[in-house]
Amino acid sequence: MSREFEMSLMGELQFFLGLQIKQGPEGTFVHQGKYTRDILKKFEMGDSKPMTTPMSTNTALDADEDGEAVDQKEFRGMIGSLLYLTATRPDIQFAVCLCARYQASPRTSHRQAVKRIFRYLKFTPELGLWYSSGSSLSLRGFSDADHAGCWIDRKSTSGTCQLLGTSLVSWSSRKQASVSLSTTEAEYIAAASCCSQLLWMKATLSDFGLRFGKIPLLVDSTSAISVAKNPILHSRTKHIDVRFHFLSDHYEKGDIDLVHVASENQLADIFTKPLELQVEGVDNALIKGEIESQWTGLIAPLV
Repeated sequence: MSREFEMSLMGELQFFLGLQIKQGPEGTFVHQGKYTRDILKKFEMGDSKPMTTPMSTNTALDADEDGEAVDQKEFRGMIGSLLYLTATRPDIQFAVCLCARYQASPRTSHRQAVKRIFRYLKFTPELGLWYSSGSSLSLRGFSDADHAGCWIDRKSTSGTCQLLGTSLVSWSSRKQASVSLSTTEAEYIAAASCCSQLLWMKATLSDFGLRFGKIPLLVDSTSAISVAKNPILHSRTKHIDVRFHFLSDHYEKGDIDLVHVASENQLADIFTKPLELQVEGVDNALIKGEIESQWTGLIAPLV
């Protein structure tokens, strides 16, 4: 390439588009510590009292139409800054996405919830993603749902994450487009979303010469798994939109394997609702800047 293009050798990659990168023999650590400190200073939260979680488990945000309105421009600026930080901080994904739903007409209660996230960042400024050099390249996904979690329209929230070995490479927290009539339906729709992402990743990784058999998709709802494995229309499932039934189709084709996982080991749980101490084990993927796997919260040990 150097014969065709003008190039400069600038040494080992340490900074890229706001991401700080540490490389070592045991793996690579990606974080946004500098960016975190910058936005804390920008929004005058640098001297705030630290919090141990991004959102209280008692938080139930709604439109709060009787609440006092706040500066919309400032609120949107705070949300935008936090959304960029979610590139390396899956632990704040749910809280940020929940607060982002109220950008059109933010109230004091919404701003307080956002400030809580900043106070959590004050407590954990150096957390980031750890990619072990010894990790396998086995692909798997987790999906979960919080049924009727939105207090305004009663729509559910889907949470999904995908891992290569023990490395967290993709995640999402998204309100579902339609109202689910049951927990089973909400979990089924979330699993379909995760399946779609897994198939896209499988196709992309195949360009790098990686081949996969059945990809495990771990779900904590036995009823949702039963519906996917036995897609016979009956009164409880016939109303589910046809676009979600491709989950059953790809299970039948052998592209994915639906596996039950205990709720306490469901890694996607952090993307559906606020938790007291998150979960034990995105611990293997999300760690502190000293590159030590010791955080009280994001996941349980991966096996």
